Amino acid sequence: MDSLELNKAAAAVLLAGIAFVGSGLIGKALVNPHIPDKLAINIVVPEAPAAAGSAAPEPPIGVLMASADPAKGEALTKAQGCVACHTFNKGGAAGVGPNLYGVIGAPHGHMPGYQYSNALKSKQGNWTFAEMSEWLLKPSAYAPGTKMSYAGLADPKKRADIIEYLRTLSDNPEPKPPVEEAAASAATPPNPGSAGATANGVQPAAAAGGAAAGESIAQRLAAADPKAGQADTLKLGCNACHTFNEGGKAGIGPNLYGIVGAPIGHMQGFAYSQALKSHSGAWTYDELDKWLAKPAGFAPGTKMTFVGVANPKQRADVIAYLRSLAANPEPLPTP
Repeated sequence: MDSLELNKAAAAVLLAGIAFVGSGLIGKALVNPHIPDKLAINIVVPEAPAAAGSAAPEPPIGVLMASADPAKGEALTKAQGCVACHTFNKGGAAGVGPNLYGVIGAPHGHMPGYQYSNALKSKQGNWTFAEMSEWLLKPSAYAPGTKMSYAGLADPKKRADIIEYLRTLSDNPEPKPPVEEAAASAATPPNPGSAGATANGVQPAAAAGGAAAGESIAQRLAAADPKAGQADTLKLGCNACHTFNEGGKAGIGPNLYGIVGAPIGHMQGFAYSQALKSHSGAWTYDELDKWLAKPAGFAPGTKMTFVGVANPKQRADVIAYLRSLAANPEPLPTP
């Protein structure tokens, strides 16, 4: 190859290089890759909502059962699909799940011949109201490994309605749980090693309440704490049936604003039982103390399902709170 051919080849290579670099510069001028500091369209991705706070504790099962509606419970068994797996009639055959007639108060594996899961077989004792409520809340948590595919029912009122319906499916329905006992069982028990505690961890009324035997209601009210009484109405489940605000509506029971010193049967329009209507006079401190101690003893035949408050100090605190619910509270009795 002579020098002329070499010069041509070199020139071709040089020209190709110039063309390559030049096209790059031209392309950069035409298409600017610079990313702007701010986007033309700002797409905002919402943050996940903060986790909700802890749910308020459920009312005790006794409180829920006091106002439970079996008709609503029966409707719920259909709405929740229970009827697809269970029968409810006496002597009914098992389906995917066992027949549920007479289940309340019966052993966990109550239906002879039905193949219960080992998870449920391991449960000792009977189907109490509280056990059934826990089961309906989330079967897989109550008995891990259960064959029950039902996810559960979060609403405690709906669970109570279903349980009340199941309670009626019996030749001899189980008595409803006492409201006070259910409320007391939900409270933290005293330390068994504390002074005054009995062998089962329950303190005697006098030791727990600090009221000496034989103290009058006047003496107890002199040292009563209305704030403690307000807290007691919540612990005992009184707010499940009563309202306490001025002008509040009746619930299962009457509104209690201004009750101290008012006539027995004080709320106009409320359908009091004949047992309570038969009591004349007013709600004095002494009368309220007797009523709270045992409603069924004060007015036999009353509609009030509450069993009563055994602790005299606690009764005095509740009465002191009720006394405060008035524009002009009644004078305290002289000790």
